[in-house]
Amino acid sequence: MGALVDLHLHTTASDGRLSPTELVQLVASQGLKQVAISDHDTTEGLAEAFYAAREFPDLRIIPAIEISTDIPGDEVHMLGYFLNHEDPELQALLGRFRDGRLERGKAMVDKLATLGIHVDWDRVKEIAGDGAVGRPHIALAMVEKGYCKEPKDAFPEYLGRNGLAYVERTKMSPDQAVNLLVRFGAVPVLAHPAYLVDMEPAIALLKDVGLMGMEVHYAQYDSKTVNRLAELAEEYDLIPCGGSDYHGLGNTGELLPGTLGPPLETVERLEDAAHKLR
Repeated sequence: MGALVDLHLHTTASDGRLSPTELVQLVASQGLKQVAISDHDTTEGLAEAFYAAREFPDLRIIPAIEISTDIPGDEVHMLGYFLNHEDPELQALLGRFRDGRLERGKAMVDKLATLGIHVDWDRVKEIAGDGAVGRPHIALAMVEKGYCKEPKDAFPEYLGRNGLAYVERTKMSPDQAVNLLVRFGAVPVLAHPAYLVDMEPAIALLKDVGLMGMEVHYAQYDSKTVNRLAELAEEYDLIPCGGSDYHGLGNTGELLPGTLGPPLETVERLEDAAHKLR
């Protein structure tokens, strides 16, 4: 039996390939009961997801977001759950974040051209549609042009943080993101911590500035990693979260929503923490 909770999902509002309606239909078919749509730097997919979920009375959509932040030599992604997503001030901030994504995307396409990789910027924007432009959209355009077989293949050499075409964009620091999420009623949670170069020092530092949870039950981790992260979550008194990080990009072996996730108790703890913030 799969998980009943998946707290890390993406739609076409950012860099996922399923619309919010299609994603809701998928997670319902997977038997999930509590899911969080956590698009990058946007909550534009939530209204459609809430509407689509009316067809599935046993399914609950948790408003969430994923924000990219920087530390020296690494990138940290912060998730926020039970976000007050309709706040006008929040939406103005997110609009500026998405503008930065657009500028960075164009700069990366230009840089690819200097490397002999020619993808059309207008095509990248078409792939992104109304969503926030991200590197996966560039990767999909590269697949279309035959430069790589799958989207994930574009990252090690070209689009990843150390890739030849990588371009930085203005980001918050992790502590700024924690403060931002708390300010708008969201419970701040560290995403896929095992990807960090210096994981434990980062967890300790973020705990000191208000981190409330961390991903433990992350579908792309093996059982040894999950167990180690569970120990760290307990040590630092952090809510153990997790999910599939599903994008639907078509990469070989991409895990479906519900492959691995936290227990239902996690949602209760997140909701209680959100109530206390408000």
